[in-house]
Amino acid sequence: MIQAKFSLKGSHIKFIAQCNRYGFKDKSELVRTAIERLATEITQQRLRESAALYADIYEEDDEVQEWTDAALSEWPT
Repeated sequence: MIQAKFSLKGSHIKFIAQCNRYGFKDKSELVRTAIERLATEITQQRLRESAALYADIYEEDDEVQEWTDAALSEWPT
């Protein structure tokens, strides 16, 4: 694995030092898990924002509603 150097606050260091208390085998596993969770959270937030944008467009545009209704009527059930 690639190693990286970065700066942390004292509170972060204290938390990471307690990795075993939270069920992680080592500090690296805790940090990797935290990064993966953050990446997932950011992706989910972007999807929610995108869905909300499309919902707004759908609500405001009669033509988009017609296209959607036409496509849904042809969709197999």
